[in-house]
Amino acid sequence: MRRSAQLVISATVFVDLLGFTLILPALPFYASELGAGGLWFGALMSAYSVAQLVAAPVLGRLSDRYGRRPLVLLALAGSAVSMTLTGLATSLAGLLVCRLLAGACGGSISVAQAYLADAVPAERRTGAMAQLGAAIGMAFVVGPALGGLLAPLGFAACAYAAAGLAALNLAAAFAWLPESARASSATRRPHPLPDHQRAAPARDHPDGDQGRDASQRAGLGGSRDGRRPIRPLGVSRPGTAPGGPAAGGRGSRAVALLAGTGFLAMAAFVGMETTLAFLGRDRYGWDATTIGLALAAAGLAMAAVQAGLVSWLARRWGDARVAAAGAVTMAGCMVAVSVSATWWQCMVAVCLLSAGHGLLTPTVSSLLAAAGPPERRGARLGTGQSAGAAARIIGPAGAGLLFDVGTALPYLAGALSAALAAAAVLAVPALEPAGQEEEA
Repeated sequence: MRRSAQLVISATVFVDLLGFTLILPALPFYASELGAGGLWFGALMSAYSVAQLVAAPVLGRLSDRYGRRPLVLLALAGSAVSMTLTGLATSLAGLLVCRLLAGACGGSISVAQAYLADAVPAERRTGAMAQLGAAIGMAFVVGPALGGLLAPLGFAACAYAAAGLAALNLAAAFAWLPESARASSATRRPHPLPDHQRAAPARDHPDGDQGRDASQRAGLGGSRDGRRPIRPLGVSRPGTAPGGPAAGGRGSRAVALLAGTGFLAMAAFVGMETTLAFLGRDRYGWDATTIGLALAAAGLAMAAVQAGLVSWLARRWGDARVAAAGAVTMAGCMVAVSVSATWWQCMVAVCLLSAGHGLLTPTVSSLLAAAGPPERRGARLGTGQSAGAAARIIGPAGAGLLFDVGTALPYLAGALSAALAAAAVLAVPALEPAGQEEEA
């Protein structure tokens, strides 16, 4: 894949989410003007994730069948439409429908991940996922700041600005975003063959030496000496169908464990985001500006880790170990936040917690991309995005309930959730027996 195309897809996702986050500062105030109470506001904030929960796997499967580029363009067009309608909305029901449409289009992140996984060499996959994650993180830093500057002009102005960004993004992607090579070939073949039935550089791995090295790097098994080749998770034995027992058993368990890892880590992270404002206010006297700066610093810490450190660590230690290290870091920092006595201790813990989450998310995505046949990569990554969306629905509500019982409880529960995420991702390589050999 040309690096220019990698930059284009990352820029596409950045601008898309920039437009989405741009309306967030003004949304609560506009909803209040329309008569929203706590229940309606909660529904408006949850609608995006609910729609993404449903749409992400569907978009991923459609991209497996029809190609990544058409689905990216469709989602960008939907974003432009949803933001335009958001600016025109004059009722809570209309605003809710617009949020649902925006969330459905937000499921395209899994398509962007699949695009990168298709097109970059296997040894650069984790780095590409990390750069995409950094673009997402920066959008959540820059977007609210721009939205705050535009808020005095009114909510409609923010929504129309977001729609304009989405329209420009659609035009740029149409002009400069090529189809990924693997998706292009897949769309030309109605019933794609599994990798082991194609002409391949080597028999022991569907992607040859490069794919075998990527499996070793990810912690999914394999051997460099050529005498004991091990299949990566979800890759079937020669002579078995891709949906048969060899492919469906360990591969489906790997996807379930990885999706569970993402859910547990995201639930812990959004629980921290939800309750940090109340903790900062009650314990340190923070105001809205200070809380905004704290969250911005957390976002920058995550983006900084994903910009370069993740790729280097993954090459050295493997995706599974890096993801587990990120989860363990999150667990420790959750405990540190709960007991921090000063504001600066809390800030350091929050930034390190965000850095840990930054280690986990791209490596789990890379593992999902490698956990089965390439023809189903979009569906697997869509499942991962759907799990994250479910966590963004459940996590804030659970953390809020726990905070009402005790200020430390959501962070201790988050620590437990992150520890379980570490255990889940470390269980993934164990699904493939180390001594299994390719049949002659």
